[in-house]
Amino acid sequence: MTFEPKDALRIGIVGTGFIAEFHLRSLIGVRNVTVHGVYSRNKDNRDRITALSQSLDLGPCPGFDSLEALVQSGEIDAIWILSPNHTRLAVMETIHDEVKAGRSSIRAVACEKPLARTLREARRMVELVEDAGLLHGYLENQVFCTPVIRGKEIIWRRAARTTGRPYLARAAEEHSGPHAAWFWQGDKQGGGALSDMMCHSVEVARHLLTDPEKPRESLKVKSAVGKVSTLKWSRPTYADELAEKYGAEVDFRNRPTEDFAYGQLVLEDEDGTEMVIEATTSWAYVGAGLRIKLEMLGPEYSMEFDSLSSGLKVFMSRRVSGAEGEDLVEKQNSEQGLMPVLEDEAGVYGYTDENRHMVERFRKGELPDENFHDGLAVVEMMMALYLSAEKQATVTFPCPELEDYVPLVARGA
Repeated sequence: MTFEPKDALRIGIVGTGFIAEFHLRSLIGVRNVTVHGVYSRNKDNRDRITALSQSLDLGPCPGFDSLEALVQSGEIDAIWILSPNHTRLAVMETIHDEVKAGRSSIRAVACEKPLARTLREARRMVELVEDAGLLHGYLENQVFCTPVIRGKEIIWRRAARTTGRPYLARAAEEHSGPHAAWFWQGDKQGGGALSDMMCHSVEVARHLLTDPEKPRESLKVKSAVGKVSTLKWSRPTYADELAEKYGAEVDFRNRPTEDFAYGQLVLEDEDGTEMVIEATTSWAYVGAGLRIKLEMLGPEYSMEFDSLSSGLKVFMSRRVSGAEGEDLVEKQNSEQGLMPVLEDEAGVYGYTDENRHMVERFRKGELPDENFHDGLAVVEMMMALYLSAEKQATVTFPCPELEDYVPLVARGA
């Protein structure tokens, strides 16, 4: 299906959690876009996002009490799926049915990471969006981080072209734990820290290793080795802390998920040259706040980025007191001492450039560079790492077993 270019894109938000607020705040740095609606089953949540959108002057953003009403409104060009992992396939099925029945005129769908909880679910997401004839984007913000965009451009232009392609990318993301109860539940989230965060790490590493003049699929995964552990949150004190905060639905004494994961992926380019991705993720990190560390190594060069090595820092002594918050850095763990400050989290983390890219491609009727096919590839890599961890063995590709595989913690084991 082809779409005529539009002067501005009207988007609708599905989901009203923490990530929805991040996306809205990033949109103030994006041109040619307005927010024309939000859907959540919870009226208070709808009202909160509506109020935020209006306060940011992003558009009228009325609340809708059903997904069908949102996509049928005639006021929406594209949907941003930001709802919890276990709801995304059902959301996509509803959008597909409304478009196919001629009750909706939307042109595009963007979905937050990860695309799905299993490979089968991810393939279904791709089938549905393509059968409906919609443009599609995969919202992987780290690919659009400002340091990643600039670092990759410099390395490939100045170093890789003269001394050879990079051969190793390392990516790590760590913080003290997620914001909502469903993240801690293996069946709803699809896993633990690996599913929640390594989706970022493997994709940004794959992106860094990909020749900018070639498509992402020019790299093929050959093998995967994964390891998972529950290091902190299953300890009685911390398991009880989770139960007190979230209630009986989060039971880490009896139903933990991994709070630490390690993955190694071996890839190969068209010439048979091998390269390696190393990724680590953790919900057991206690520091200033969320930390992202990225590295890329090649024959005569390297690049690195640490999100907490910010240019701006503040110090507050013991005599400074106040309420807890996240006004300095996401997942902030302290209000005193020497603290890094990310003065533009939405920009540094990539949300602004991510949404700018999606809006402009959808507005012009073009497929984004990061789309559902990339989300599918990420899920396949994660399932291979989970399977490797469960079997304590290397998984080699192709691997038909991945098609119906469900991670151990998602099976309730």
